Amino acid sequence: MEVGRKNMKKIMSLVVIQQGKKVLLGLKKRGFGVGRWNGFGGKLVQGETVEESAIRETKEEAGIDLINLKKIGIMDFSYINGNDDKLEVHLFKSTKFSGKQTESDEMKPAWFDVNKIPFEKMWPSDKYWYPLFLQNKNFKANFVFDKPLSDRIIKYSIQEVNSL
Repeated sequence: MEVGRKNMKKIMSLVVIQQGKKVLLGLKKRGFGVGRWNGFGGKLVQGETVEESAIRETKEEAGIDLINLKKIGIMDFSYINGNDDKLEVHLFKSTKFSGKQTESDEMKPAWFDVNKIPFEKMWPSDKYWYPLFLQNKNFKANFVFDKPLSDRIIKYSIQEVNSL
C-alpha cells in the first residue's frame, strides 16, 4: 500500500477457534485493538494468502498450529470520519489445532463459554456476526463506524450466503 493514497483497502485475516460450547479468544495486549478480546489474525505479508496469514498469525499470537480452517465470513469495515482506509476481514473458523495455547507479546488467549462471550470488551460489531458464526453459517457483512477505533457503529448490514 502506498502512503498518502486514499480509499485503500487493507485485507486482513481473523480466526476464531471453537470447540463444542467454547471459543478461544485473545486479549490484545498492544497495537490496534489493545484491551479488546478478539480472534487471532492480522495483516497479510507480501505474497501470502488470507489462509496462510490466518495460520501464521494464530501461531505467532497463540502458539498453536491450526489443523482445519474454514472461511465463514467476509466483513468490510469503513469510517465516515477521519480515515478513508477500509478493512476487508476474512473470518475463519477452526475446530482443531495442535499444541498448547500460549500467551505471546501481542495476545493472551483464554477460553469462553459460547453463552459468556465478553461482548462488552470486544469490537461492537462482533455481537452482530457471532450468532451466524456459532451456527456455522456463511455470511458477508458491512460495518460503518463514525471513526477509527470507535465503539459507535453508524450502520451495518449482514447477509447470509451459500458460499464464500
